[in-house]
Amino acid sequence: MSKFRTEIAEQPEVVARLLARGAAAASMIGERIRAAAPRGFVIAARGSSDHAALYAKYLFGVRNQKLVALAAPSLFTHYARPPRLDGQSVIGISQSGESPDVVAVVEEARRQGSLTIAITNVAESRLARAAELVLPLEAGEEVSVPASKTYTASLVALALISQALDPDALFESALQRVPQAIARALESENDIEALVPPLLGPRAIVLGRGFNFSTAEEVALKLSETSYVLARAWSVADFEHGPIAIVEAGLPVVVIDGGGPVASDLESIRSRLEAKGCHVLELHDVSGLPEALTPVPLAVLGQLLAHRVAVARGFDPDRPRTIQKVTRTW
Repeated sequence: MSKFRTEIAEQPEVVARLLARGAAAASMIGERIRAAAPRGFVIAARGSSDHAALYAKYLFGVRNQKLVALAAPSLFTHYARPPRLDGQSVIGISQSGESPDVVAVVEEARRQGSLTIAITNVAESRLARAAELVLPLEAGEEVSVPASKTYTASLVALALISQALDPDALFESALQRVPQAIARALESENDIEALVPPLLGPRAIVLGRGFNFSTAEEVALKLSETSYVLARAWSVADFEHGPIAIVEAGLPVVVIDGGGPVASDLESIRSRLEAKGCHVLELHDVSGLPEALTPVPLAVLGQLLAHRVAVARGFDPDRPRTIQKVTRTW
């Protein structure tokens, strides 16, 4: 079994451990955010962590009524013209904690006096040292190059912060059910096999909306880096504003459906694409979790799908060509 598949299987345990060990740190972070009373959040991240940041745009927006902006790290590095960050709380997300551009954003934010928070799997990393507050992911070493357990742990860490900021008994109860939801997703792996054949070609589209736009981006990345399928993600709304022109018979389209207020839009685009002869494949949430938490089990389904596609195409998902586990960008 590949290391990627082994680490996918670890996720129920990883999330359960994070929920148990991370609650105190998240509570402190929530208290500090309330005391600082920021107008919103600026989040610095790259790769899969950037998709977690995209999830935070909807999570903090819907649950906490906070505006979230995604940082442009090159403003802090190459252009050396960092924006004013007063009135913002700045979060850096990095699995390794060693991405220089993410660290640069957090260092500058702290210099400007903003409250800074690190979400990382390495509690002694540069990012953790740069930030004032740290929420460790508790995922254990992640050996496979494609991120699995550190990605879902990042989502849960953000949900813990959101809950600490605005406590809600129903959301807390749902959080505690996430490990079981992941376990059920893992049990459905054989159902994923039927989705593999249409994805053996050179390209695919992945669509989502709302909370699961982040999941669409993450699934497209996993397909690209593990099996070299040229996969592109769009929000359904953006897709209908122009990219839908590429649609043709036989085109594989993966629709990420976590329910909620955007479900009708997803149903509408499915019908249109099927009428055009596309291979419409669906990753549908059956966990019973609120929409805000469905990106966790749906990401696991996407990981399983990417693993199956890579194996079917004869590629080793643990060793994607030209990329390494820790990517250092400026």
